[in-house]
Amino acid sequence: MIASVPVQEIIAALLMGLGLIFLVGSMIGMLRLPDFYSRVHASGNSETLGTLLVFLGLAVYNGVSITSAKLLIIMMFVFIGNPIGSHILTKAAYKTGHPVWTKNRLPNEVLPDAEIKGGEADADLHS
Repeated sequence: MIASVPVQEIIAALLMGLGLIFLVGSMIGMLRLPDFYSRVHASGNSETLGTLLVFLGLAVYNGVSITSAKLLIIMMFVFIGNPIGSHILTKAAYKTGHPVWTKNRLPNEVLPDAEIKGGEADADLHS
């Protein structure tokens, strides 16, 4: 005998599953990419979308309730805060002279030409 599953639960499961895929992609990007800037880019983009999809799935699962309203408010804060936080982290790393990975240099090498001059890093981004 097959039990019928409500459509609401199927949609919620699909949204949470899709969010999980993006979160796993973010995790793989954090582990596999060569430098700080690439890792922040991977985590900032896919983590935001993955978190939003998981919260949306939870809101669909709960239906119209105060819990869903709270989840939507949290989604708004994540949508605004996560990209801003990623941008601030990368800007601070660049201004303090954190090395940028290129094909010519290994990720663990410190760039000899990256010097801090007047608060700006003098790293060559196009070599």
